[in-house]
Amino acid sequence: MPAADFQIEDGDGRVTLRLIGDWTATSLGRISRRLDDSLHDRCVDAVDLSELARFDTAGALAIVQASNCVLPESAWKQRPEAGRTYALVERLERESAGPPQRPPGWVRGFAKVGRGVHDIAAEATLSMAFLGRLITATGSTFKHWNRVRWAAWFSQAERAGLDAIPIVAVTSFFIGAVIAFIGADLLRTVGFDVFAVELISISVLREFAVVIAAVLLAGRSSSSFAAEIGSMRMNQEVDAMQVMGVNPFQALVIPRVAALIVMLPLLTFIAMLTGIFGGLLVTWSELGLGPSFFIQRMSTTADMGNHLFVGLAKAPVFALVIAAIGCRQGMAVAGDVESLGRRVTAAVVQAIFAIIFLDAVFALMFMELDI
Repeated sequence: MPAADFQIEDGDGRVTLRLIGDWTATSLGRISRRLDDSLHDRCVDAVDLSELARFDTAGALAIVQASNCVLPESAWKQRPEAGRTYALVERLERESAGPPQRPPGWVRGFAKVGRGVHDIAAEATLSMAFLGRLITATGSTFKHWNRVRWAAWFSQAERAGLDAIPIVAVTSFFIGAVIAFIGADLLRTVGFDVFAVELISISVLREFAVVIAAVLLAGRSSSSFAAEIGSMRMNQEVDAMQVMGVNPFQALVIPRVAALIVMLPLLTFIAMLTGIFGGLLVTWSELGLGPSFFIQRMSTTADMGNHLFVGLAKAPVFALVIAAIGCRQGMAVAGDVESLGRRVTAAVVQAIFAIIFLDAVFALMFMELDI
C-alpha cells in the first residue's frame, strides 16, 4: 500500500497539487498537517492525479481544509469518481455549522446560578404538590378507616423503627460518653465537676438524642423509602396500582409516614436513656460521681421535664419530614437506574438538611417561649 504524499508546483501564477499514493483514512497519517503548512491557505488551481492510487472522504477532507478555494470540477477530469467524492465532502463541510462559540466565564457563572435557582424553585413546587396529595390521602385514610392495611403499617414500623434500635442506642451511648469526656475535662479545670451532670443531661435530652436518632433514620429509612418506591416506579408497579384502583399514596406513602411518626419518639427516648447512661459511666470513672449522685442531681435540677418535653416534641416533626422527603424522591424516580441513584442521594441530603434547619428553628422558637 503506497503511502500518501504530495507535491506542490507553482508556475505561471497557478498552484498545482500533485497527489501521490493512497489518500485514504488508513494511510494519510500526518499528511493533513503537512499539507496545511505547505499551502498556507493558498488556492489550488489544478490537481495532478497521475500518481494517485486510492482516494476516499478522508483524503478529500484533508484537501478541503487545507485549500482556501473550491477546486473546479474540471480539475478532477482524470479521476471523475475522486472529483465526486471531493464535491460531496466540500459541500458537507461548507454547509455544516461550525462549533458553538463558548460564552465568557462570567456568562457561564450567571447561567449556572440561574439554573440552580430554577431547579430549587421547581423542586419546591413539586414538593408542595406532593404535600397537597399527602394531605388529601391522609384525609381519605381517616375517612375510610376500615380500608387501612394494618399489615403494611406494622411491617414498616418494625423495619423503620424496631430494627433501628441497636444502631440508635449504640450511637447515642458514645455521643453521651464523648460529651461527658469533654465536659469533665473542661469543668475539672475550673472546679465545677458536679455541673457535668447538668451538661450531659440537658444536652442529651434537649438536642443530641433527637437529632442523632433523626439523622440516623434519614440515612437509613429515607434512603430506603426512596429506593423501594423508586424501584416500584421503574418496574411500573405504581402504574399498575393506579390501574387496579389502588391509591399509591395510601398504599405506599401513608404507612411509611405513620410508621416513622410513631417510632421516632420511641427511638428518641431510647437514645436519651443510652446517651445519659454513657455520660453516667464516664462521670463515674473520670470524676468519681456515682450513679446515685448522678440520678439525684438530675432529679433535683429545675426544668429537667421541660428539656425532656422539648426533645420529644421535635421527634414527630422530624419523622414527618424524613418520611415525606424519602417518599417524595421515590415517587419522582424516572425509568432508569441513574435517576434512582440521584433520587436516593437527594433523599438523604435533603432529609439531613431539613433536620438541621428545623432544629435551629425549634431552638429559636423555644428560646422565645422561654422553654
